[in-house]
Amino acid sequence: MTSLLTTWEKDPTSVPFGALGIIAMPGCEKMGEKINQWLLKWHSLQELQDEEYYTSPGANRDTFLLKAGCPRFGTGEGKAVLRESVRGLDVYIITDVCAHNVTYKMYGQEVPMSPDDHFQDLKRMISAIAGKAKRITVIMPMLYESRQHRRTTRESLDCALGLQELVNMGIRDIITFDAHDPRMVNAVPLIGFENVMPTYQMIKALCKHEKDLRLDKDHMMVVSPDEGAMQRNIYYSSVLSLEMGMFYKRRDYTTVVNGRNPIIAHEYLGADVEGKDILVVDDMLASGDSMIDVCRELKCRKANRIYALPTFALFTSGPDMFRKAWEEGIITKVIATDLTYCPPEIKEEPWFVQADMSKYISYIIATLNHDRSLHGLLNPYNRIKALLERYHDEQAAMGITMV
Repeated sequence: MTSLLTTWEKDPTSVPFGALGIIAMPGCEKMGEKINQWLLKWHSLQELQDEEYYTSPGANRDTFLLKAGCPRFGTGEGKAVLRESVRGLDVYIITDVCAHNVTYKMYGQEVPMSPDDHFQDLKRMISAIAGKAKRITVIMPMLYESRQHRRTTRESLDCALGLQELVNMGIRDIITFDAHDPRMVNAVPLIGFENVMPTYQMIKALCKHEKDLRLDKDHMMVVSPDEGAMQRNIYYSSVLSLEMGMFYKRRDYTTVVNGRNPIIAHEYLGADVEGKDILVVDDMLASGDSMIDVCRELKCRKANRIYALPTFALFTSGPDMFRKAWEEGIITKVIATDLTYCPPEIKEEPWFVQADMSKYISYIIATLNHDRSLHGLLNPYNRIKALLERYHDEQAAMGITMV
């Protein structure tokens, strides 16, 4: 923690914008509890350390989590209820719009919550706050309707509309992670909109679980699965000093299957991948068809180990496809964040690794609560370089030679 804190600009006169309050929406309870524990730990150390720990729970409070809920009527109609006052608090609402494990009763049937249900509950919670909070910040790791971000024919602009609804309700800041299209900030230009990249946490998880990686141009490459993922893959290749290739998806634009145009073929552009370990970075893994196709194409080109690094692993068609691909040696590991719900059985798979994001989100909340700049947190370049140095030192200590 100290190494990160020393990168922040220090101001001994800094005081919280307001007493901190966190609302963990349905499906985010575990993440909310982990964040709460980090913040309470730092707060308890205030008098024992020289470092500044930027948290303040407010008078007579021993937790940052606020008591709130979203009960439902038998018809499926819902409401949000606050069970304690939020007047004057700096409130952070954490919501996972893809938490399909959350259900409710409607006419006696168990119904899983859709992204629309989660977003509606978020608006209900803001309505329940009713302007009493000093400031409201929404932390929405996967941006609601982020794949419906542009109009190409007679269709809706759901993401832009959703963001504008939140702004009209009084939201001051929105924190999201690896937005499908970061240009969505243009829909809400008058509020704070932070698109946070989990690059450091993903590389850290990779290095933790794979101790014999050869992180150099001769043994590893970064490959973008499509043209839309180029920017994030360029960043990985830059900070890791690796060469990069890309696939171009040829689609059938005359047909729509499951809401998208089917892929006809993947065309590869870039350096030779033969014998090299490959990192394939993307924002999300939905059904996984496209990712498996890319990995299979790389194997046909004699790539060595292949690591898929999606920020959000949704597995909308289940894990069977990836389990089979792992058994066939097509894919080595899938490394994703814990920013969206993942079924417990997938977490137990030998090919799946989760990067814990709770500490990073805690840093963001603590920094914003004291109205400090996020620059040091949003630019992980120095932390990645320090991580790689430690990784190489560990390899040398274990006698692993990278020749």
